[in-house]
Amino acid sequence: MIHSNENHPTVAQNLELPPDATSAPSSLFQVIWRHAWIVIGCTVLALVAGFIYLAKVTPTYTSKSRVYVEQSGPKIMGDLEQGVMTGGRNYLYTQMELMKATPILSEAIKELDPRRMGTFSNVDNPLLYLKNGLDTSVGKKDDIISISIDSAYPTEAAQIVNTVVDAYMTFHATQKKSTSSEVLKVLHAEKVDRDRELSEAMRAALAFKEANEELALETSSGAMILSRLQRLAQALTEAELLAMQAKSQFESAKALVDDPEELMLFVEAQQATRFFTRGDSERNTLRIRLETLEQSYADRLARLTEDHPAVRALVEQIARIKEKLDDLDKQSALAQLAALEREYITAQEKKTQLESHHNEQRQVALKLQSQLSEYTILQSDWDQARTAVEQLDVRIKELNVSEDAGVLNISILEVAGVADKPSSPQKARTMAMAMVLGLMLGGGLALLRDMVDHRIQSADEVSALLGAALLGTVPSMGKREKANVRGRKVHVDSQSTIAEAFRTIRTSIFFSVPQEEARIIQVTSPMPGEGKSTLISNIAIAMAQSGQKVLLIDADFRRPTQFKIFDVSREKGMSGVLSGMQALDDSMIQTETDNLWLLPSGPEVPNPAELLGNPAFKDLLTKLASRFDRILIDSPPVVPVADASILAAVCDITVLVVRAEKSTRKALQQAKANLMGVKGRLIGAIVNDVKHSKGRYGYYGYGYGYGYGSGTYDDGNGRKVGLTEAENTLHIAREDAGQGARTS
Repeated sequence: MIHSNENHPTVAQNLELPPDATSAPSSLFQVIWRHAWIVIGCTVLALVAGFIYLAKVTPTYTSKSRVYVEQSGPKIMGDLEQGVMTGGRNYLYTQMELMKATPILSEAIKELDPRRMGTFSNVDNPLLYLKNGLDTSVGKKDDIISISIDSAYPTEAAQIVNTVVDAYMTFHATQKKSTSSEVLKVLHAEKVDRDRELSEAMRAALAFKEANEELALETSSGAMILSRLQRLAQALTEAELLAMQAKSQFESAKALVDDPEELMLFVEAQQATRFFTRGDSERNTLRIRLETLEQSYADRLARLTEDHPAVRALVEQIARIKEKLDDLDKQSALAQLAALEREYITAQEKKTQLESHHNEQRQVALKLQSQLSEYTILQSDWDQARTAVEQLDVRIKELNVSEDAGVLNISILEVAGVADKPSSPQKARTMAMAMVLGLMLGGGLALLRDMVDHRIQSADEVSALLGAALLGTVPSMGKREKANVRGRKVHVDSQSTIAEAFRTIRTSIFFSVPQEEARIIQVTSPMPGEGKSTLISNIAIAMAQSGQKVLLIDADFRRPTQFKIFDVSREKGMSGVLSGMQALDDSMIQTETDNLWLLPSGPEVPNPAELLGNPAFKDLLTKLASRFDRILIDSPPVVPVADASILAAVCDITVLVVRAEKSTRKALQQAKANLMGVKGRLIGAIVNDVKHSKGRYGYYGYGYGYGYGSGTYDDGNGRKVGLTEAENTLHIAREDAGQGARTS
């Protein structure tokens, strides 16, 4: 029975994929491991190059002297005028460069006599050699200058450094003596000029003070005048504010004289704040009387009519009181206006008076201030001249005392000694660098080689590219063995590790898919020459040995192989059956293996794809599926021809065979795409022709625990003599796995 390939569970549901089956095809470690010989070769070459370099290079020795230069000499004209040899904040860097200056190095070369030194052999310009070879530096955490030089002659290196340091110190001593004398001459001449300026400034200040008697009391009088001027200014400001306020109130009230209602409101506002008139008491009395009459009017009106004499009398009284209140309000507002006017006039008079006093006092203060300012300038000139003279006296004394001490204090902390070990090359460092460079170069070449090598390199890579499980690996067979021996290895050499590998694959197929869903099995490969025909014949034999009834069909009409493997004729076979020229039972051949039948490809046909796509082929498979437990179809490669895709569409499951170190990623991906395009059910892959050393394909040799070589034989009960109990249990379970799956 042929099963539909639609909606079948993926292989990940039937077989557990490797943990990294969906990861990248090759990790960096795997790439380097595959090409370990490149990495090792590059590393060895780099180490050899390092040994050769160390053997041929001339060792150099470093001599170093350390000098402390302290900027503690006397200053000449203050903090901003520094000595000739101490100019600039970074005086240490100046001294460092000065040590390599031409005058100092020229003196050092004269003392060294380069013609007798090996360091200067083959050197045309010793001065330039010293400039380039001498190294000076300032410590990062201290103010110590280091001077060093590299030379193949350790004694000469120490001599050169010490001579340069001596020349530097001699240069400073010589420069100091000539500089100190010149500086003293300049300072003495400057002191004469400053003494004259001091005398002139002192006389000018005293003469000005005598001419202005007010300055004699400058402390008390000046303070009094300024204090009085300040108080007058404050009083004048207050008077101006009061005058402005009084004027504003007066003008506001004046503008409301013709408006009785607004005038009343203004008067009431003024009464609420500050102003009170004599009519307040009388107005209050009238208001109380008005309220009483209005209440009486309301009471009588409730009992009498408006024309009643008593009511009219009350109305007349109320009108007279209101008229009188209006007159009182008007009189009060006019009185208020007059009061505001008087206050405004008074504030203006006070302001004018204070302005007069303030101006008089200001003129007095300005006169005194002018005298004080001029006197202060004269006194400042006097003080400056005196300070300059005092500083000059101090500098002259310092130079006289320290004339022989130098501007800088130079101390040699470490005299250059003869090095007992070469500073370069450093053997350990050189070899370490050579090893690192070799490893980096080897790793780079390994990655480059892996990038240009598109062959599949590991079983994990196969699983990742296909998205399917790895059903097993097949070790390499002898190249000298004939095709019929390799194709029947399970039958010819059933105790070999290779036979055990095929039985393992058989078990993987049994357990990957239930038998009713995997009766018709297609075995194909991405490209020709990957060993699918040899592999399917051995799997068929292994399945037949498990007790299942198996039919092997050679559907590769282009390059049939199964008739060669089983040494049968191809005169009758699939092509004859499909064309109707031969009977099916006559074309099937019983092989020497029990339960295994072979249906060869038959005579050659011009149109293999059309023959396989014919409905008659599908009907034939349906008929055969009812007669056999398993039908294995040897299919043509997937990528070159369409035959395999046609077969995948009608088979229950498909198994893909790849050859280790030969199949390419591109071919494998193309094969998967072709099979998925026809909804083929790819359950997994088998890696063929795996070398014993290729552990990345999951094969390390089956002779350890799973293979049965010499020394083991069957005891007649399915157990192997010479194996442990655990090994026999595993063997029996593996041998019965196929039969157990079929029975269940």
